[in-house]
Amino acid sequence: MQITSTAVALTVDSTEASAAFLRRHFGYTEQMSADGFVSLAHPGGGVDVVYLRRGLEVLPEDQRHRTADGVILAFTVDDAAAEQERLRAEGVAITLPLREEPWGERLFQVTDPNGVPVELVEWVRP
Repeated sequence: MQITSTAVALTVDSTEASAAFLRRHFGYTEQMSADGFVSLAHPGGGVDVVYLRRGLEVLPEDQRHRTADGVILAFTVDDAAAEQERLRAEGVAITLPLREEPWGERLFQVTDPNGVPVELVEWVRP
């Protein structure tokens, strides 16, 4: 099997609110959209993000009303402290302040308008 790209699909109440959050604060661009659907990519590569509106009929019936609860959208960055300050200056609430784990992970979290946690991670030497 050859995988040519990777995307995560998240079911949310407002696709546009989450898409706007990634466009404004993380540099994602819209690739395509339709009623209840937005597909985003980042110019630097990485994972594409697809938002699907909760209740969308194209989803299997047992998935239509599930949301992205319990999912963390994580991005690896070069300088987590600088990113935290940039986001704070843009008015984004920091929902988990910067911390460093003993295994070498420096991270913090923000939360998108649909409640999806977005974690920025920098790997440092433990």
